Amino acid sequence: MTRFDNDRSVIPARLALLRGDLATSFERRRIFRRTVAELSRLSDRDLADLGCDRLGIVQMARDAARRAVPRH
Repeated sequence: MTRFDNDRSVIPARLALLRGDLATSFERRRIFRRTVAELSRLSDRDLADLGCDRLGIVQMARDAARRAVPRH
């Protein structure tokens, strides 16, 4: 078997991984945007009850997206 034959068999596996990574990224981005929108609608007092302020919304949303969609 030549090196070319080995490379050809690896390509579908790499494409599948890439597709999975893209799907994960799109899902995380969707959750991130939705979470930012939801938290932005809260009052400062409601955010304080969550232990957050307006400056922490992006980090909270990023953490929520990472927890919701783990890497495979």
